[in-house]
Amino acid sequence: MQTFSERVVRIALSIPRGRVTTYGRIARASGDGTLASRSITGILGKAYDNGEKTIPFHRIVYTDGHIWIDDIHHKERMHLYEKEGISVNEKNKIKNFKEILFEFKSPTSLRSGIFKCC
Repeated sequence: MQTFSERVVRIALSIPRGRVTTYGRIARASGDGTLASRSITGILGKAYDNGEKTIPFHRIVYTDGHIWIDDIHHKERMHLYEKEGISVNEKNKIKNFKEILFEFKSPTSLRSGIFKCC
């Protein structure tokens, strides 16, 4: 059986190109509640530092569609959004957030490794 952290990484890696999901949805799909969403960035950051360099951080956004962006990552992230057809407005919010939001349907299936979407 995988740990919560292992499930978080696996689920984050499953977010399709051109889609986004939220920290809370990842936490719930990993088998915990939305309060665990505060731990998602730390878990993924640690996995990245330990060698998992393919985590699609740009596909994980806040509940209202805002993206996390800073001066260091701005150019790279905006390039990734453009490359994947994800539109971001001048307020750093996904324009068509509800249309491209990736929903994990069954936490039980996710824990077993069977992913269901949309």
